Amino acid sequence: MDPHSPTGPYRPDAESKEKADGLPDLLKKPVNTLAIVPQSRRITPLFRKTYNVMLHLAQDQGLEHDVYRAPMSAVVRGLDFDSNDTALIKKHLRAMASTIVEWQSPTSGEGSSWAVSGLIGHAELRKERGQIWLEWSYSVKLRQELLRPSVFAKLSIEIIAQLRSHGAIALYEICSRYRDVGQTSRQPWSWWRPVLSGKPETEQTLKQEYRFFKRDVLKSAIAEVNAVTDLSVQLVEYKAGRFISDLQFKVERKVLQDGQPAGSVEPLDLTLLSKARSLGIDERSSEQFLDEFGDALMRVGLELLEKRITSGYPEPLREPGRYLQTVLAAERRRVAQTNESIRSSGDAAAAASSRPDPQTSAPSKIVEMKRQARWHEEWLRRRRERVVADLNALSQEEQGRLTQELLSDMETRRVHPSIRKRLQVNGWQHPMVLQEMVRFFAVSCIGDGWDKPTPQQLLEIATQMGDG
Repeated sequence: MDPHSPTGPYRPDAESKEKADGLPDLLKKPVNTLAIVPQSRRITPLFRKTYNVMLHLAQDQGLEHDVYRAPMSAVVRGLDFDSNDTALIKKHLRAMASTIVEWQSPTSGEGSSWAVSGLIGHAELRKERGQIWLEWSYSVKLRQELLRPSVFAKLSIEIIAQLRSHGAIALYEICSRYRDVGQTSRQPWSWWRPVLSGKPETEQTLKQEYRFFKRDVLKSAIAEVNAVTDLSVQLVEYKAGRFISDLQFKVERKVLQDGQPAGSVEPLDLTLLSKARSLGIDERSSEQFLDEFGDALMRVGLELLEKRITSGYPEPLREPGRYLQTVLAAERRRVAQTNESIRSSGDAAAAASSRPDPQTSAPSKIVEMKRQARWHEEWLRRRRERVVADLNALSQEEQGRLTQELLSDMETRRVHPSIRKRLQVNGWQHPMVLQEMVRFFAVSCIGDGWDKPTPQQLLEIATQMGDG
């Protein structure tokens, strides 16, 4: 079959097929590619996920091909390839071809060889009959081991798609190799640093203390793997004298509630990155935000950013990146506080259920009123946080103008002089003044009903908080 024809070697029906041995169609990733040590540039989560999807598609097409091809829609979705969105995927393909990595097994001596090369040999985008096709190849030296590995880890593309950080993706891939062994190999902690961080070693990182690596990379990666994947991972530390020298991970299988994921190849959804670009966020920042805050918060943040840009009040938004970062941080704090509130409520409910409840005979109407009040309070707290984020995103000049307008408003309403003095001396963010500015700004931007939720908004809060 002509590899340059629009029909193949790509076989879309192969994505959902079962292998002859009855196992799901999982990615068989060679052990030499699990512990990738970047030599020239950082490997991002999106970068690694895209590479895995391409490798899975190439393995399905077979070793007999020199060039592999698939519709771009089979690799990523959510981009309009007739627009500037093409630059995003081109950037990652260019990086795959130029990023130099060391290929090594996480177990010393395992695997057939050690090598240094680019992640792919070349990449090309072709438009044929209105459809974008991706063509790529691999290094001649590595193609056999990549596409028909003798020693490999079985990875679920579906699980990897749900992981957010590079550390979690790399740790899941390595630990999957040892799911039947029970523990990974023991390596110096400095060996794990570039492997999990996805960043080349520098003079600065070589001087880094272990505690910072544990705080910034290890803890979050382990927590994410344990929360999302079918593995339970536990860190084991070894000391040489008073200092940590080596690390190892204990690995156990978990039974997922919905059973083992099918592992079918799903194109990566880049809708959020495309939307971020359309709202004025550069590609580097949008990927960093997505990496740090995750899909759910990014989606909420972009919706708020779009509303702020559309409203244009009180002035056109000059720094959409700064505004988005402020909103995302506020949303993350809100979610953390809500989760803590739900946990505390659950603990209180469990304690109450173990003793007689003197309120069981209280009228249900009172109970409902208390529940509604709690939902309203939570909604109002979130609304105030978003107003504060809008204020922080304004330029210093605009904040100064609003401060003067608020001062005049407070004088008209004869607000106590001590509060007005705080505004003049300490600014609108002072605790004694903050709520005055929030009210003043929200009424101007949203209207008099800014602090009154609709029934639909209360329903959304109720869904998240529950009845407890």
